[in-house]
Amino acid sequence: MTGRVSFVGAGPGAADLITVRGAKRIAEADVVLWAPSVVEAECVREHARPDAELVDFSRVTEAEVVEVYRRASAGRLKVVRLHAGDPSLWGGLRDQQEACRRLGLETDVVPGVSQVSAAAASVGRELTTSDVAQSLLLVGPETAEHVEEFAAHGTTMAISASGARAGLLVERLRAGGYPDDTPVVVAYKVSLPDETVAHTTVGELEACVKEHKLYRTTLFLVGKVLAQPAPRRRSPVVEGDEPVRRARPSRWALRANRPVAKPSAESPSSVAAWSAVHEWQETARTKRPAAAKPKPEPVGEPLLHLIADGHAGADEPGEHAGSGQAGQAVPPSDGQAPEPEAKPKPKPVVAAAAKRKPAAVQASTTPRKPAAPRAKKNKRVN
Repeated sequence: MTGRVSFVGAGPGAADLITVRGAKRIAEADVVLWAPSVVEAECVREHARPDAELVDFSRVTEAEVVEVYRRASAGRLKVVRLHAGDPSLWGGLRDQQEACRRLGLETDVVPGVSQVSAAAASVGRELTTSDVAQSLLLVGPETAEHVEEFAAHGTTMAISASGARAGLLVERLRAGGYPDDTPVVVAYKVSLPDETVAHTTVGELEACVKEHKLYRTTLFLVGKVLAQPAPRRRSPVVEGDEPVRRARPSRWALRANRPVAKPSAESPSSVAAWSAVHEWQETARTKRPAAAKPKPEPVGEPLLHLIADGHAGADEPGEHAGSGQAGQAVPPSDGQAPEPEAKPKPKPVVAAAAKRKPAAVQASTTPRKPAAPRAKKNKRVN
């Protein structure tokens, strides 16, 4: 067994937007590398073990991060490095994996919800539609200088760039062919309590960034698909037109066998998300002994008793008390011939047991006694 480093996508920022697999990796980790500036502290505090080592990799050098990997290789530790959004987008994943492989560490990648998806969900827009744009261009901070070339395609663009250079971004968008009325969504710290999501256009983009004082890396969604639809006129709802429907419990609440939790007013995170994964969280943190399996009951004697009863007419034990042999029936006192009783059909498991133990069926072949003479009835009548 060797150490393992898991590169986990922590989502856009909110603690309840991490995947279930990502939360499980954090619960199993001995060391967690994360940056509080881009990952909410509740995400780590909720899932990490109390004795786990937490390292802020934004305050340490790259050499110190490699030293953590070296300790993991020597001590066979499990390390989690949290990435904002998804590790495959602008996370420097390849360099980290190569450093781990040189140290003989196992690596795995857990995908996460990207900032692009979270920003599109925040404004309720689809980034690719069949009638406007069928593709999406992702532009990272290092390739922002090529925005003019990418803008020539005229499709939807997701640009991660510094807010302080918004004026230069506007010039390159115009040079690429985007008119000033092209819709733009500005997203900063999306899904966090202090998020900033604003609707603007290419012509007013620079003023919008200065108004919200966004000077760090910000996400810009550009394209016609982001245009706000015209508000629909809704007819007044008359009371009694539609039945009142109760909210159905979610699938996670049913699987967790817990009642549906109501969102807490104090915490922005969903309480239901934590209750759904609470059971396996505790299992990952503390190794529980396997529960002892119940021993199967012996089937020999009950099956033989059932076979004998089935072939003997299924009489009650009290009726056999006056008989001389097992399985013998007592004739009626009025001298009439006993009516044949319908024998119950044996169950498949009983028939299979009868084939395996033919000696047990011989008890049902005892002949019945002849009926008592009629004179006995006449004497009892007199």
